[in-house]
Amino acid sequence: MGFARTCSVALVGVEGVVVEVQADLEPGIAAFTLVGLPDKSLTESRDRVRAAVVNSGGDWPQKKLTVGLSPASVPKGGSGFDLAVACAVLGAAERIDPKILADIVMIGELGLDGRVRPVRGVLPAVLAAADAGYEQVVVPECTAGEAALVPGVSVLGVRSLRQLIAVLTDTPVPEEEADESGRPDQLLAGLCMPGSGVGTGLGGSAHDGHGLDLAEVVGQLSARTAIEVAAAGGHHVMLSGPPGAGKTMLAERLPAILPPLTREEALEVTAIHSVAGMLPPGKSMIDTAPYCAPHHSATMQSLVGGGPGVARPGAVSLSHRGVLFLDEAPEFSGQALDALRQPLEAGHVTIARSAGVVRLPARFLMALAANPCPCGQYRALGGECDCPPATVRRYQARLSGPLLDRVDLRVEVDAVTRNELAGYGPRGESTKVVADRVREARQRAAARFADTPWRTNSEVPGHALRTRWPAAPGALDEAELDLERGFLTARGLDRVLRVAWTAADLAGRDRPFAQHVALALQLRTGISRGVPMTVGAGS
Repeated sequence: MGFARTCSVALVGVEGVVVEVQADLEPGIAAFTLVGLPDKSLTESRDRVRAAVVNSGGDWPQKKLTVGLSPASVPKGGSGFDLAVACAVLGAAERIDPKILADIVMIGELGLDGRVRPVRGVLPAVLAAADAGYEQVVVPECTAGEAALVPGVSVLGVRSLRQLIAVLTDTPVPEEEADESGRPDQLLAGLCMPGSGVGTGLGGSAHDGHGLDLAEVVGQLSARTAIEVAAAGGHHVMLSGPPGAGKTMLAERLPAILPPLTREEALEVTAIHSVAGMLPPGKSMIDTAPYCAPHHSATMQSLVGGGPGVARPGAVSLSHRGVLFLDEAPEFSGQALDALRQPLEAGHVTIARSAGVVRLPARFLMALAANPCPCGQYRALGGECDCPPATVRRYQARLSGPLLDRVDLRVEVDAVTRNELAGYGPRGESTKVVADRVREARQRAAARFADTPWRTNSEVPGHALRTRWPAAPGALDEAELDLERGFLTARGLDRVLRVAWTAADLAGRDRPFAQHVALALQLRTGISRGVPMTVGAGS
């Protein structure tokens, strides 16, 4: 009788659970039994592993073989256990020393010819292994860069089972033949989810290489100010106006003025995109703010996450630490929009399924764009709206009050005039100028919240903001008057104070004054408060 064990990782959402893969050989009729709550794709690994071992020059044991995945109560799926199962079987057959396998975590799918194919979720799997105290991991060669992002872990990237056996048995490592030049590496196909390519709107940082600049946006001073404030404080923003006014242009340029992700944030974002199969080709880490723009026909599950079995990340998680842009927001289903309330407030989404409860990170900046009516010409200068008043009311009511109460900035975007389009007026600031100002404002906020779990003004609870960092005396008088009149809710007052702090950070002030609160009220209600719609030094 032979026994060996090694380890792999099961993913539950974007978190990993280390699984011990045990192989036991007993005399009897040759059979292969896999136990431990495997799904269909994992059950099929029996045939893949057998063929891979034989085609790698090994002898398949003609005995009763039982492979157990422990803990057995955790659902396990996917093909990432193949490598661990093959090595455990070879260890039980004494082809590999079982003592060497016990402290190694192995992740990878096996082809029938013994090649090691990549799987999604390598980064969160290696993070889970490191948290569990393991120091050695084996992954497919093409995902070794992703696994190496985790500090304190020794990573071995292999291209075939033959190479891994040679390393573990201390024999010369065979050279694998390279693929034909000029053809894409077929192994990389395992890293992408079908339907997640260019044009879906769900990829991260979709506009990084397109050179989008804020200076290209004509006019729209109020909207530009709102975009800058949103980026500096992480506030949600809604742009409302007629078609062709520049709402989408502004939203597409919002990720470029966000500061680069810290290493901790980059690991979070990369882990989510790795699980979803949406890592950019040839890029092991996402270090810029992701941008996600789903179509208005998206379902609730595609927005917040879900699907059969264990829930997968949705658009709110794919835009974690970045921008979620909902163009034509009233065209989204009411159920899908209302499902955004919890992640907007909590910074994560909790999905309960029969297979278990999954918590996915979802701290994003939401940008909404909406027309004032179905035809888009309601209240437009020189426009002729043919929509009946009842139709306009129904259209605008698709965005519920509780959802809009969580939107800090609501700006009317006017149609571009002929003079502005011809370039007779002053040009707006470039992305670089605005991004530098946003970065400085973020640094002031981060220094203020250095001993707290918060990093941006939008994350700070209202009670903490009022007690630990009070505004200047009398600064909130106008906002409190609006609260008494019913123009603001208690949540709205807290959000006005957060925006006022962001305006003060952009202006380089140590606390918000009356003009900063007035600007915040103006951006939230759309009612003029007698202050200029500008931010920056001296305001």
